[in-house]
Amino acid sequence: MQPEEIIKLISQSQKTTPSIAFVSGDLKDLEIKNVKFVGGVDFGVLLGDYKEIEEVIESNKGSIRGYHIEVRARNSAVPLADLTKYDARIEPGAIIRDMVDIGKGAVIMMGAVINIGAVIGAGTMIDMNAVIGGRAIIGSNCHIGAGAVIAGVIEPPSATPVIIGDKVLIGANAVVLEGVRIGNGAIVGAGSVVTKDVPENAVVIGAPARVVKIVDENVAQKSKIVEELRNL
Repeated sequence: MQPEEIIKLISQSQKTTPSIAFVSGDLKDLEIKNVKFVGGVDFGVLLGDYKEIEEVIESNKGSIRGYHIEVRARNSAVPLADLTKYDARIEPGAIIRDMVDIGKGAVIMMGAVINIGAVIGAGTMIDMNAVIGGRAIIGSNCHIGAGAVIAGVIEPPSATPVIIGDKVLIGANAVVLEGVRIGNGAIVGAGSVVTKDVPENAVVIGAPARVVKIVDENVAQKSKIVEELRNL
């Protein structure tokens, strides 16, 4: 996605405060408008915007004897993605915004965060607590290590997104800054800070990251992607 599209979407979207309310009482004749009710005659759940849930509770105060409201977000512009549309393994606790492209057989682990406009290639693993910023592009069969940060660029709109090629290994807690391109088959050492482009098959480490060697057969074998982990 182009940054102007995302900016327009966010600025013009109807902001919502998605909430869930647990209600009890005499609910058989509950008057409901603009929210979803799931439940029975004496206990149920209301799903919808906070303001509209409050209106339902207020208009039915004679029937609802007790309630508890949990707010999931506040004035949110972009909803979370519908996970059922992805042919990928997505573990509990991953946070994926709408308008994210995830390829077949990708793996998104617990605590990973993927922002709007990002692209995750087929067979790529995003490990625990990694952050993939807006519009970042990651190729196929990569591994983005636990706690790594792939910087996003939505503003300023002129900024260039991070582009990571195929079969790239990013070590745990590494940071890839805005506008960086990482070539196919490259390896970024754990904790490195990548501030400039990385050539194909290069191994970089440090802060700022620097090339220390080119991937040879021995290194390639040690950093090989495990296909069995991508099976659905």
